[in-house]
Amino acid sequence: MRDADLIGAGLADEGLARRLKALACTAPLHDLDARKAKLDWADATIYQMAEIGLHTIDQVTIAMDFDTGADHHEIVNRLRPFIAAQAPGRAKDEHERVARWVLDNLINVGTADRGFRRVYGSVDDRGRYARRAFDFKLLVELAAPDGEVYLRASDEAINVLVGALDTDVESAQIAAEVKLENLINRGRLADAKLAAEQARYRTVQYGETLRAKLDATRRDVRAVDWDAEMPELLDSALSHIESRFRAENAILKNITTARDDAEDSDRKRRAAELVDIVGDCISRHTQLQSRLQAAGAIFRAEQDRQQFSGPPQRATVDLFGQLLVPTLELPIADAVRPAERFFHGSSGLSVPAVPALPSLVSMLLRPAPERDKVVGEIPEPELVPPETLDYYSDEQWRQADELLELPDVPRRLSGLIAEARELDPQLARLVALRAVHSYSPEVGAAVRQGDDRALLAVDDGTPLADAEFGGADLLLATARIDRGDEGEEVSA
Repeated sequence: MRDADLIGAGLADEGLARRLKALACTAPLHDLDARKAKLDWADATIYQMAEIGLHTIDQVTIAMDFDTGADHHEIVNRLRPFIAAQAPGRAKDEHERVARWVLDNLINVGTADRGFRRVYGSVDDRGRYARRAFDFKLLVELAAPDGEVYLRASDEAINVLVGALDTDVESAQIAAEVKLENLINRGRLADAKLAAEQARYRTVQYGETLRAKLDATRRDVRAVDWDAEMPELLDSALSHIESRFRAENAILKNITTARDDAEDSDRKRRAAELVDIVGDCISRHTQLQSRLQAAGAIFRAEQDRQQFSGPPQRATVDLFGQLLVPTLELPIADAVRPAERFFHGSSGLSVPAVPALPSLVSMLLRPAPERDKVVGEIPEPELVPPETLDYYSDEQWRQADELLELPDVPRRLSGLIAEARELDPQLARLVALRAVHSYSPEVGAAVRQGDDRALLAVDDGTPLADAEFGGADLLLATARIDRGDEGEEVSA
């Protein structure tokens, strides 16, 4: 036999690819333990992050139903006792932060599509080895009609829990039920609990398969084969649920008998846990049955809606791949124009709201609302005492008035500043400011205020020789204001 025949017969195995994919699904869990030592907000080496990740997927799978999923805060609250058992001496805030860190990593927060990618190899029939990329998600965030965001476990995440990938749902469910019944009959309740949990995971996965088909139908009825595939799936699913109802009710009866007849407390507790799990499976099968019966009506309604909606007017644009990434690779000068055109086109026009004619007439004929004459008791405000904003004290203003009282002989500004500096260093600045203000005085303002004199300053070209101030050495004098019957005049 040739080497190519040996390679093709031994390596071209679909089972090998399935096991490689199953191994790839566990890689994000191992990455949690690999990266926990790099956390800077806690010494996380004590935590078994892979176990916490598996427990997280378990809790999300149990909490979600056909329509909605698990709440973020509820999952964190369910994880805290498990995390606290690993590190009982740590604070509760640290336990909650670890739970949120594991949850965010399973969602893969921070990436564009929030998915994982692993590369594996496969050999075709000709013996050629090729590397392939396997894209998958573990926990998915979806939006509910009320706007809330909830979590759902993907098929790959459920397969991580049960230890297989791409397994036929129908056969796996039957095998799990037969195994569960045999374990109960033999009294091995600890192993029966694990088998019951696996049976529940398969029930959830069956519901996820149907939900994915219905979601694809709502987007495009042509994407799902409703001629042969879906009718066959619905018929087999209804037959599956009918047989499972009989099996699970019989198993539930046996477990209940084992629970009631057990004398050992540990055996009674395990039997009670099995009763709850099998009862949850029956409840999920009831919910799945109602969805299966309504699937045909959903298809017909979506067919009518999409048939009369018309074809799309233009193809959709991949904003991330077709606009953002190419724009970021351009220089700034070249990227400005496409970015401006995109935001101009995406923002659109601001169209004012125009009411319909009946609404407009109703608004115009609506009587004016009656208004109260008084608005009620006005509360007394609590006033804060104002802060003192005066830079100069009253004494400094009085001293400046005395220095600038010049009724007889004019004086130089330099002499007044020197005399004021001997009395108070800050007084010199006040005298200089008042002298500058009197260089172009408003005599009319002094008259309106009732003053009988005004300070005048004249620049004769003499520079001011002072270490602190510069400019002209003004001549200052006090002018008397005479009021007559027909007007006023100023005289020095």
